[in-house]
Amino acid sequence: MHGRATGTEDVSRAARFLAARLQRLGLEPGGDSLYVQRVPLQRESILGSSRISVEEAGRSTSFRIGTEIVPLINLGARVPPAKQNADGDIVFVGYGLSRAGDPGGFGGVALEGKVVVVVNGAPRGADSARRETLEAEAAISDRLSRILPHRPAAVVILLEGKGQGLFEQLAPQVTHGVGARSGTGEIPDSDRPIPMILLGVLRPGSPFLPVGWPTNDRAQPLGRRLSAHIVQERTPITAFNVVAVIRGSDPTLSRTFIALGAHYDHIGIVPPVNGDSIANGADDDGSGSVSLLAIARSIQQSAVKPKRSMLFVWHVGEEDGLLGSSHFVEHPTVPIDSIVAQINADMIGRNAPSVLYVVGPQAAPNGQSRRLGVIADSVNAAQPTPFIFNREWDSSTHPEHIYERSDHYNYARKGVPIVFFTTGDHADYHKPSDEPSKIEYEKMARVARLIRDVAIVIGNSAKRPR
Repeated sequence: MHGRATGTEDVSRAARFLAARLQRLGLEPGGDSLYVQRVPLQRESILGSSRISVEEAGRSTSFRIGTEIVPLINLGARVPPAKQNADGDIVFVGYGLSRAGDPGGFGGVALEGKVVVVVNGAPRGADSARRETLEAEAAISDRLSRILPHRPAAVVILLEGKGQGLFEQLAPQVTHGVGARSGTGEIPDSDRPIPMILLGVLRPGSPFLPVGWPTNDRAQPLGRRLSAHIVQERTPITAFNVVAVIRGSDPTLSRTFIALGAHYDHIGIVPPVNGDSIANGADDDGSGSVSLLAIARSIQQSAVKPKRSMLFVWHVGEEDGLLGSSHFVEHPTVPIDSIVAQINADMIGRNAPSVLYVVGPQAAPNGQSRRLGVIADSVNAAQPTPFIFNREWDSSTHPEHIYERSDHYNYARKGVPIVFFTTGDHADYHKPSDEPSKIEYEKMARVARLIRDVAIVIGNSAKRPR
């Protein structure tokens, strides 16, 4: 469905596909309009009157927005928008790495009121493991967390190595970005606490780099000045979560719910790779979406239903900042305190047959998900072929921040115990090559059976998993 980008007719077509399957299976509608919950969003486009340029000694270099540089204005649900105007002298801080005597990694250069340029990459001589960490998307957040408290006028992040793929993914959002619909009008820059943030690709000779780069990589003023003005057009749109219910068999416990979630959106049309521009998202998260359908069918057709009710939610807008799940937990179609647990399936169809990543039991705050982790361990041990659980991502401080990067996170924010199952990252992530032919269907089915069995155990328990 052309990559199911949120805000397109293709993702709405996917929602209709899911709703038709649920109706055929006989599940109870759980949305605010039969099987769908309306999610108010807005399409955000950067207009041609926007401009970004660097001036030096009376000469001006302009940048093509969306091709050479990408402004990050909307940073996700619950995060204030970044400023749309910036003007200031440029200072370069190299790789922005903390070191003894220089915890910020800024080499003593003052950042307040300046346009700070940092390379999201690794210095020469770094081994492959360190380079991978320093080029990762998560490293951007780490660098920003140390730069922003110094109140810069703007931050320019130059992506190196594997991070360049992120630029290619974000560039199309300049013309068809999607964000949460604001109930207020245009927010003036004076009320935006976050400075302008720009992403670019590291290219030798760039006016954002010092003369003599890469040999000259020390922190220094560049003697140049950035001027930037971004004009956005916002158009209200409506997207849809898809929601269905299987009622529990116990008169009292059926008033509570086990939520099972996946996201059915993906990133849509991307720059072509070998002539293919459709990001299929077969694993991300077609695998979770169809597995939820299979789980729903299995439970619906069972002779004895679990005592608690099952709430199935296919979220929209996950790829744009967890937008659908953020809306659902703020406007739930069942009381939020009636949801005793949430199980999230996102990318569950790839990699080694025996390994499954588990996230949440340790990462969630206040130990709220630990009991759910114990249940998952017990149910897994009883499977005909148990998985080996990999828990390296189950940490709120892991550099990749996996715990915060899928829809379970919004449920956890509301105090709901969560567990997130994934088979992990792979080379086809967010690329046209994430195709159905590469799914390990037997493994995906095993993960689905595990999720179903965990949900049933919780569904038949008299106690909440706390």
